[in-house]
Amino acid sequence: MAIQAGDKAPNFTLHDTEKKERSLSEFFGKKTVLAFYPGAFTGVCTKEMCAFQDAMTNFNSMNAQVVGISVDSPFANKAFATANNVTFPLLCDYNRVATKAYGIILENFAGLNGYPAAKRSVFVLDANGVVKYAWVSDNPGIEPPYDEVNKALASF
Repeated sequence: MAIQAGDKAPNFTLHDTEKKERSLSEFFGKKTVLAFYPGAFTGVCTKEMCAFQDAMTNFNSMNAQVVGISVDSPFANKAFATANNVTFPLLCDYNRVATKAYGIILENFAGLNGYPAAKRSVFVLDANGVVKYAWVSDNPGIEPPYDEVNKALASF
């Protein structure tokens, strides 16, 4: 079962695009949007990460930060960030630690038997790491409801 509003967000330590370890707890102190995406360089994931990047001024005005997470390697995520001018952290859950902790494993992604990815999911956390909003899709072809994410951020 996926993490829900009211839950404490499970901590994790993942590698960023520079292979540096980053823990969720280092992002506490600000509102945080955790955006799990199935795979770098796929069409909907590219649109989603670019939409979050385009909204950074809005997020900054609400004292919020965005963290993208996929099961891709640091190398793929770095190329993805560079190609799409993504400036927020992209973390690599290649061992599926965070994806499992959040209950959002998408089995057999893109018809690849045995290839688990993250379900497209957005979790909005308060400054203490409590989930204030959770959205999880079983359909990787659907973008998140950006208006709902903004409303959730504005609500606290």
